[in-house]
This record gives sequence, C-alpha cells and structure tokens, in this order.
Amino acid sequence: MNQTKTLKNRLEYFKHIRTFIFDVDGVMTDGTLQVTDSGDALRTFHTRDGYAMRRAVQEGYNICVITGGKGNSIERRLKDLGISHYYTGVGDKLPVYQRYIAAHNLNPAEILFMGDDLNDYEVMHKVGLACCPADACTEIIEMAHYISPNTGGKGCVRDVIEKVMKLQGTWDNQYTISV
Repeated sequence: MNQTKTLKNRLEYFKHIRTFIFDVDGVMTDGTLQVTDSGDALRTFHTRDGYAMRRAVQEGYNICVITGGKGNSIERRLKDLGISHYYTGVGDKLPVYQRYIAAHNLNPAEILFMGDDLNDYEVMHKVGLACCPADACTEIIEMAHYISPNTGGKGCVRDVIEKVMKLQGTWDNQYTISV
C-alpha cells in the first residue's frame, strides 16, 4: 500500500509538466560515441524517443536540449524532430537553463529535466521533475524524483513524455508521425 501511495505521489509531478529539457549523450543515446578517422562522433538515437518528442512538439509542449555534446548529427536529429531550442557544446548547463526559462517565461515547477551525469546535477535541482535513465550515475539516481526503468538511448525519453501526455490526455495512438 505504501508503494502505491508513493507511485501516485510521483505521478502527481507529471501532471503539471509543460516543458521537457533533455541531455543527449546518456539520455537520448546510450552514451557510446564512435569516432571516425575524420573525428566525427557517431551516435545512435532510439526511434521511439523520436516519435514521442515529435508528438510532444505537435501537442504544444516545449522541448529543449542542453548538452555538452556537439556535432552535426545532434543538430540534424533535433531539427528533424521539430525541436528548435537546443544548445550544444555546453560546459556549464545551469546558466543556459536559466537564460532559456527567462527568455520563455517558464515556471520551473512545470519543467521536467532528464540527465544522467554530474554535469546535469545543478539543473536537476532547479526543476519540478528531475528524471534520469536507469543507468545514470549514482549521484543522479539518488537525487532524481523519477528513475525510468529504461536506460539511456533505449526509450527513457519516450517513457517520461508518454507518462506526462497520458496523464494530461494529450497522448493518442495516431500513426501519422514519421521519425
């Protein structure tokens, strides 16, 4: 009974989310980088995460990406999903987060941030719902409000977006979105 109450309390956090902010490496990907001879980093993104992000954008949710990663592959993937607010090559994420929420007049209590490593820690303390994938580092797992059962790059982004949208009645099973 106590576990049910805890789950219900955690789901309350999801009901008020209007903005999603994600890290890339370790959240939208499994954190593995393959580096070519020319120095380009290759990443693998999960199509189900892409479907959920595009669906959220179409339903009017704000999606922002703040990542230390950089490269054309990140920018191209985000543009393809309709995400226009992204910041790559970021060393200190907190000032970027603060500028983003100020510029868009966002309420931190309505923001879900998903990160996986120590460089996400400060921002996670500033949002209404701090989330992480199952394979995040120990410090992030210990402070997260919600730990997805999915690992980075394996559907953890879809997990949190789908929870929010189902609780708010904006998720449906329309198959009109290509990813």
